[in-house]
Amino acid sequence: MTVSAVIFDLGGVITESPMTAFAAYEAEAGLPVGLIRRLNSTDPDTNAWARFERNELDVAGFSAAFEAEARAVGHRVEAARVLAALHGELRPSMVAAVRRLRDAGLPLGLLSNNVAPMERTGPLGELLGLFDAVVESSCEGVRKPEPEIYLRALARLSEAVGRTLEAAECAYLDDLGINLKPARTLGFSTIKVVDPAAALAELSSLVGFPLDGTTP
Repeated sequence: MTVSAVIFDLGGVITESPMTAFAAYEAEAGLPVGLIRRLNSTDPDTNAWARFERNELDVAGFSAAFEAEARAVGHRVEAARVLAALHGELRPSMVAAVRRLRDAGLPLGLLSNNVAPMERTGPLGELLGLFDAVVESSCEGVRKPEPEIYLRALARLSEAVGRTLEAAECAYLDDLGINLKPARTLGFSTIKVVDPAAALAELSSLVGFPLDGTTP
């Protein structure tokens, strides 16, 4: 076993990536391919998206700022359609892997950039109940890739399990390279989730047992 604790991102890792829904909206609205992602990555610490995820803007404030950013580059984007794309379906293979890790007794954390506190009911609430610690940017006032939020996740997970965890003991999974870089710098073992099956195979090698439902 290389790691003894795992911290997951949510969107694009345990749930389907919003990028797919962004692309569908762009195609439907006749927008340039990848426009929404480019808007989100321009001035990444101060743009509308960053301020929304730190809870510095409410929905109305974000919508006005985001649509203004789009107009500044010559396009009309409906912020409401962009926000609707954030609610991806759960990936059964990832949920099964989380359950298997929990059954094996590994400390588990969830670290998510989001725009509002997550619901603790229904399927999402059931999922959140599998984690020892849940850290959300909208509640913390900091967001990935700011190093502080990774340290908070590690501290909360340590507190939850009653022992001090070091970054070197933990794997961190995210679908965005920009979010993995600071975690890697802090000492986490990082896994970029592009193909869920490949990511789970990589995680299996780190924890020392299979996470695809097969017998160890």
